[in-house]
Amino acid sequence: MMMAVTQDGVKSGAQAPRGPVLAIDLGATWTRAAVVSPDGELAARGAARTPFDGPSGRLADAILHVAEQALKAAAAAEGDPIAAVGVAAVGPLDPRSGVIVAPPNLGNGYRGLDLATPLRRRFGVPVFVERDTMVAALGEHAYGAAQGVDDFIYLTVSTGLGGAIFSRGRLLTGASGVAGELGHVPVLLDGPICGCGGVGHLEALCSGTAIARAGREAGIAARRDADAAMSASAALRGSADAAASTDPRALSAADVAAAERNGDERAAAIMRRAREAFAAGVVGIVNAFNPRMIVVGGGIARAEGERLLGPAREAIAASALAPAAAVVELTPAALGDDVGLIGCVPLTADRKEGSWQR
Repeated sequence: MMMAVTQDGVKSGAQAPRGPVLAIDLGATWTRAAVVSPDGELAARGAARTPFDGPSGRLADAILHVAEQALKAAAAAEGDPIAAVGVAAVGPLDPRSGVIVAPPNLGNGYRGLDLATPLRRRFGVPVFVERDTMVAALGEHAYGAAQGVDDFIYLTVSTGLGGAIFSRGRLLTGASGVAGELGHVPVLLDGPICGCGGVGHLEALCSGTAIARAGREAGIAARRDADAAMSASAALRGSADAAASTDPRALSAADVAAAERNGDERAAAIMRRAREAFAAGVVGIVNAFNPRMIVVGGGIARAEGERLLGPAREAIAASALAPAAAVVELTPAALGDDVGLIGCVPLTADRKEGSWQR
């Protein structure tokens, strides 16, 4: 029996789904799908770039197409029928209705986009939709870095910057289901405008989109050598390199990071500010939530590694409240690019369709 965490505050031993789950990870850069077994193993995949904008019907069709790719691959391998569909999607969204509200890193066509209804009609099984960071936290708790840890924060530093909060075994949702949007905590009151319209948010300084935007404003050129090609290849594998674009000439966060490594002072200043913002945000999170662990995932976090986490650890030790700093561990996520897919298994276990409660 798989241990699952309820979203209404009760921890229970939840039965795994009766069969495989069709998992969909709708990100700002890539939409991926897989058929995932109850033990978290991926059996089949599909992937395509996420359309930035367009009519809602075309956007829904693009998501269905990727899901059908994975399902056809599973059928070809003679796998068991799926028991449910789980969707990890960019937020904010309403997990009860399965509707995306107003994602800051995608176009207006996604505002009010109903994800659940077309999937339910197409596949004829229960559909469960949740914000991608919530699903990732469920995955890391069930299978990854946070196994056995009931007080932790999950952060993802990727195209955007998001989070999820576990406290005493509870995945906190808040009154509207959008708790954990930690990327929208202000860290610089006179800082840049965030995609959501706020000022100086952590996401506006430390996300891949923000790093790429700052690089363009500083006049940093996109790299097209072998180093850049490797970075682009990583993004194509789904690591959500922040400002990945259909334009091969577009500057990405990977380009800015590469320029820093090559001695570009403009890039160094941008990356330094991003790390400082992340460290400041993490100190605030430690003080506010007193977690036992902060699990950090996402393509930018994986690429930066200790260049991002090291300064944050130092900031915690230097300026976080002593009792909170003494117990917290800042650690990389364990499930990599597949966390949003694997997390759909605990998402669908013992959950009531059309609700965020289990």
